[in-house]
Amino acid sequence: MASSTHLPSPPPPPRARPRSRSRAHASFLKTPLQAWNQGQYDGLRKVASLAYYDLNGKLLSNAAAPRSTKSPAKLAAALALQQPRLGSGAAWVAMRQPAESPASVWGTGLRDIPSAQKLEGSLLKTYRQDDSSKKMFLAYKVCMTDEGHPWVSLVVRKTRLQLSQDPSLNYEYLPLMGMKSFIQAALELLFGKHSQAIAEKRVGGVHTVGDSGAFQLGAQFLRMWHKNLKTVCIVSCQKGQYGLIFQDMGFIVYEYSIWNPKKLCSDPNMFFDMMEHIPADSILVIGNIVDCRFTQDEWTKLMSIIKSKQIFPFFDIPCQGLSTGDLEEDTRLLQYFVSLGFEFFCSQSLSKNFGIYDEGVGILAVAALSNQDLLCVLSQLRSYVQALWGNPPATGSRIITSILCNPALFGEWKQSLKSVVENIMLIKERVKEKLRLLGTPGSWNHITQQSGTHGYLGLNYQQVEFLNKKKHIYIPKNSRINFTCINARNIDYITQSIHEAVITTQSCPGLE
Repeated sequence: MASSTHLPSPPPPPRARPRSRSRAHASFLKTPLQAWNQGQYDGLRKVASLAYYDLNGKLLSNAAAPRSTKSPAKLAAALALQQPRLGSGAAWVAMRQPAESPASVWGTGLRDIPSAQKLEGSLLKTYRQDDSSKKMFLAYKVCMTDEGHPWVSLVVRKTRLQLSQDPSLNYEYLPLMGMKSFIQAALELLFGKHSQAIAEKRVGGVHTVGDSGAFQLGAQFLRMWHKNLKTVCIVSCQKGQYGLIFQDMGFIVYEYSIWNPKKLCSDPNMFFDMMEHIPADSILVIGNIVDCRFTQDEWTKLMSIIKSKQIFPFFDIPCQGLSTGDLEEDTRLLQYFVSLGFEFFCSQSLSKNFGIYDEGVGILAVAALSNQDLLCVLSQLRSYVQALWGNPPATGSRIITSILCNPALFGEWKQSLKSVVENIMLIKERVKEKLRLLGTPGSWNHITQQSGTHGYLGLNYQQVEFLNKKKHIYIPKNSRINFTCINARNIDYITQSIHEAVITTQSCPGLE
């Protein structure tokens, strides 16, 4: 059953029409760069500024050009700044003027630019400036080892070494859409190797850059081809970077957390209460909410709301396999949507679950109603890729493709994910047990009920401040920590500090 919210079926980008060759208007229709290349600005390298006049000789505006510049691109940029002032299709000519001083020419370009608001990193900066020998940072984004280093799957290290010694590899640019074998392997990981949607060729993907590249690309497309969608509602257990991306493109952004601080769990009721209030014709970004275990009735209710409100879903799968240890379980929500014929976008990051954080590799997956619709959408995405980053990097995608396409390596990688998840579960059990033995007030079952590398401790603001300032244990204000940062060397100090924080503030998790 198909969703009533359809991806538009944009045509492939049209070919550019040849410019008019009329001599009467040739000098006025060329871009500044073309005019430079054809000698129309002869001697301009010695001119510091230009004046623009219309065909009647009236002065239109002034534009600065770099003194003695040899770059046609810089000149083109300088001239292009003046074109909006001239009006659409206005004819103009460039005339020489005496050179002005550097201060008057360039003084308004980069002056009075305020500093950007600090988005993240202040907690880590404070930690690094702390001189205490007991200081700890429990908010790293990456999965950590017992030795306190970023986790990397052993099969990744082995594969990277093999590829580095392969003399047959060339280092030519990848195609704009990326490595085809990598995209296919990533789609099969996301939807299942025997997915009907893959067989019907109605799902496809684009090789993206960084953890946010897929959102940047998808947001560009939706802004252009879904002009009726002006509101973005983000639902997640944590605040991600998606909001900034959509906000910068002019969308109205609302962010919702489904973590219930009183019940100390990801609450499906909060999720559906939010869904009831989402405006019609919105984009719904669904983060990694694997902890919300929906019943069949809740699944049906979710689909009904999305259809009735014409909502376009945009999923985020940031670390498939590191939530439950089961690759299919972590994408069950996604597979449910595609099986019912819904159209959607999905950002799939493959950096964390392979341990190649510095590569920043993933795909934007597209689910359409037909292969024809999919091809049209991909053709438009291709044009955006050319403007955003051109050709994606190859090293990370080669490593991942080699592993996913080799049954032996794939099995080894899956086992490494299970080992990491089992270790995380063991750490959570130990934390909960130590807090119980210390007699720490409150319920701590929520620690082991959460899945994945990160989870909430359930502490309030005063308790978090106590840990940060008194115990030199740095955690975010919402008390969501990376449990892989806890190991045999620091678990006693951490649990004792949590105990003291709860006792000192006289507030118990789950009892507030």
